Amino acid sequence: MAQTAGRDSVQRTRNFCIIAHIDHGKSTLADRLIQKGRIVDDRNFQNQILDNMDIERERGITIKSQAVTIPYTCAEGREYKLNLVDTPGHVDFSYEVSRAINSCEGALLLVDAAQGVQAQTLSNMYLALEHNLEIIPVINKIDMAAADIPGTRAQIDKDLGLDSSEALLVSGKSGAGVDELFEAIIQRIPPPSGDASSPLRALIFDCHYDPYRGVVVHLRLFDGAIKKGMKIRFMSNSAEYDVETVGIFKLALVETGGLEAGDVGYFIAGIKTVSDVRVGDTVTGAAFPCDTPLPGFREVKPVVFSSIYPVDTNDYEELKASIDKLKLNDASLVYEKDSSAALGFGFRCGFLGLLHLEVIQERLEREFDQSVIFTAPSVKYKVFLKSGEELMVDNPVDYPDEGRIESAEEPYIRASVISPTTFLGNIMSLCMEKRGVQTSMTYLDEKRVEMVYEMPLAEVLFDFYDRLKSTSKGYASFDYDVSGYKPTELVKLDILLNGKPVDALAQLVFKERAQQRARIVCSRLVDEIPRQQFKIPIQGAIGSQIIARETVNALRKDVLAKCYGGDITRKRKLLEKQKEGKKRMRMVGDVELPQNAFLAVLKTKEE
Repeated sequence: MAQTAGRDSVQRTRNFCIIAHIDHGKSTLADRLIQKGRIVDDRNFQNQILDNMDIERERGITIKSQAVTIPYTCAEGREYKLNLVDTPGHVDFSYEVSRAINSCEGALLLVDAAQGVQAQTLSNMYLALEHNLEIIPVINKIDMAAADIPGTRAQIDKDLGLDSSEALLVSGKSGAGVDELFEAIIQRIPPPSGDASSPLRALIFDCHYDPYRGVVVHLRLFDGAIKKGMKIRFMSNSAEYDVETVGIFKLALVETGGLEAGDVGYFIAGIKTVSDVRVGDTVTGAAFPCDTPLPGFREVKPVVFSSIYPVDTNDYEELKASIDKLKLNDASLVYEKDSSAALGFGFRCGFLGLLHLEVIQERLEREFDQSVIFTAPSVKYKVFLKSGEELMVDNPVDYPDEGRIESAEEPYIRASVISPTTFLGNIMSLCMEKRGVQTSMTYLDEKRVEMVYEMPLAEVLFDFYDRLKSTSKGYASFDYDVSGYKPTELVKLDILLNGKPVDALAQLVFKERAQQRARIVCSRLVDEIPRQQFKIPIQGAIGSQIIARETVNALRKDVLAKCYGGDITRKRKLLEKQKEGKKRMRMVGDVELPQNAFLAVLKTKEE
């Protein structure tokens, strides 16, 4: 009897995610679905309700994929349990999307009725197809004045290869078409396959840290059941725990006492150490374990590297604990210990992109109250030595001497840009300036064109995305994946302060751009370094060759103030004495680099 009830509950469960390009209305549509399910009363409702970080609300973007269980009663009166996962749209957070897709059977693919099919729409659809998800195309924002529904349907047919007659028309803002969407989810998305009577087999797709209860593990059950008081085992490290609390997400954590095959929920088992939990790991029962673990997620590879140092060197241990907790909530963050002569002890971190780096910086400052400095971001280069050795270098400190290097290679990306034809010239000149080589150009229809470029990842790091948006008035969309390595001419740019190199300001740059970059860094430092009693030269150097220089002028004391009248030799004697003193001072004087000088160098606006 219990088996029949379990099977029936699986038949009435649907797991689905919302995927789309950035700003196509995923979180707004999720708001309407949640309101319809009456999980939260109108008094406590707020927009972007699944985005629970301040930074997500301020920027209007989703960073973390969030799960929620929505109860729904269909037209025939049957009750269903819909597990929704809202996902990010930005290219830096595609790892979050891949994890959400792994725990679902279906996906709502949102297309903006005004903007049509964009670069991330395509890449997210391919990601869903790889996992054999049932895709429901949804045309959103139909109430906008600029909405072009027939044009969008044609793009869904031609660009995505989906049947546009099955596309649902919805407005996430007004809630139009949401009832039809609920019915389509129940009709078209298959129920989860899984056997509640088999041994427990569940996939960890996320975690977060609660300061009072330890680690809260988010999981999707594929087989078996998990109950309060049960002993479970992590298959990656064989650690065993007693389950204290089990439940589902209804915005807050709601205890249910147990979860069965097909469910999405959480458990708490008094896990104190953050490093014990790995996203992508399989959870099974300790008494009756399953035979094989579930296939986890593909290992994420960071592409941008930067070092983090505490502003006050005494805060190193606190920073370490904060990064550990962040890592639990963001499995794509990679870090190791690092040290610098200028900044003390810190961490070398790997990120998925520049927005990811900014978000981590803001989260450290807001959620953990840390004051931190980030060094200039760089990518991972391959360096071939004359001895036949091959090195992977992402930190300028580890770059070998020029004399030992045979050649170097840098990572390239395959960048896809979809834009209205009116901005074609501007975008092409921007890509050429960033050393891009066009490999193909396809007219999607009479108004839109897709360009594919091979370009160095290092060039995209700084201000490419901002400039692409400004040159195309916000209409161009951009998506990329790392394609491999190509030969490059690489040099290490050192910044010297009063003749001494500052290791935290060193950068690896393309040889032809070295002088331009050195001038920018030197000119920024001049404004930030306080004046001393002696002149301070700021120099950009490659090896022993100085390629850029700025000078911070000395503070001057008027030594001739008390010397009125009299012989010129008296004045000269006083001036010579001052000059001698300044020379001695400069030899022993150390220049303190203020913290904001590091931040000024990192600013990406290249005036």
